[in-house]
Amino acid sequence: MAITAAMVKELREMSGAGMMDCKKALTECDGDMDAAVEFLRKSGAMKAEKKASRIAAEGLCVIATDGDKKAAVVEVNSETDFVAKNEKFQNFVGEVAKQALNSESGDIEAFMAEKWAADNSKTVNDVQVEMIATIGEKLSIRRFAKVEAAGGCVATYVHGGGRIGVIVEGKTADVNDGVKEALKNVAMQIAAMNPQYISRDDISDEEIAKMREITLDSALNDPFSLPKPILQGLIDKAVNDKKWSDSDIAIYEEKKSNMNYLPNFLSEEAPKVLAELAMADKDAIVANKIFGGLVEGRISKQLKEISLLDQVYVKAEDGKQTVKAYLASVDPSLVVARMVRFEVGEGLEKKNEDFAKEVAAQLG
Repeated sequence: MAITAAMVKELREMSGAGMMDCKKALTECDGDMDAAVEFLRKSGAMKAEKKASRIAAEGLCVIATDGDKKAAVVEVNSETDFVAKNEKFQNFVGEVAKQALNSESGDIEAFMAEKWAADNSKTVNDVQVEMIATIGEKLSIRRFAKVEAAGGCVATYVHGGGRIGVIVEGKTADVNDGVKEALKNVAMQIAAMNPQYISRDDISDEEIAKMREITLDSALNDPFSLPKPILQGLIDKAVNDKKWSDSDIAIYEEKKSNMNYLPNFLSEEAPKVLAELAMADKDAIVANKIFGGLVEGRISKQLKEISLLDQVYVKAEDGKQTVKAYLASVDPSLVVARMVRFEVGEGLEKKNEDFAKEVAAQLG
């Protein structure tokens, strides 16, 4: 059967594949359009396999909503930021977000196996494979999350043109414009400050214990940040027991009247010696009430940083108001029930490539 330009054009519009790929598919399938689409899908799968080892750490986070009661956020990765700005890719991610909004899947594996809403003859994975063939890069629907409000509403925020996507569920008996604005502001807070928990109550005792252990050891390994009585005791040991070099001891004797500047003159080995002495005397230092206060103060600061409600509200006029106090000022009954924050590429290793070298290597 003769393959006409009109047939190639039709297949291109149906599949989004390249002209030569479409012509080849039609030739192989003797002009059968449906068979040619299937041929391209299979061809796309082959291309996707070749790209499987590449790192896709760029991309977009997109949110789809159904009023103020339901929202879904997806992260779809690409290899380059250039593709993330491609209109075809952006439209694809938007469709994936709509799919997630109505999905009942509990994990990404089930989601990828779902029937594609716009064409039940395909799965979500099939459509992703086709898009890989069209775009020419490895793409990956990495994750999704759906939030439905129960007794309140949801608010969303997308930052940086799709670099960060946030959904917040708020519970209250009175959903009004003030509440919606407050939740939108909280979504912006989450995007900017990246809290790990809504409240301190959500942090397990085990995690706080681990935080305390890490904080304690990091303090001991940073001796010049220790309370002065403890630091002085460590220095006395280093000097009296000749743990420091003669040069460091001489510098100490000369500069000890102003301890704040002492670290600037000592050798690199001197603080390491103090840290070793501190770790060796760990039990006694930990029992010191002054040291205990330092550790607890640092832990409290960390908890404020990772707990949304304890964070200073970024728009606070006095620079002190917490998110919890801000929400209470809007509606005392307003509660943040859930938050979801996706950031493109977080936790993924990004490939650092020299494009000029890559081109030169391909040419040479």
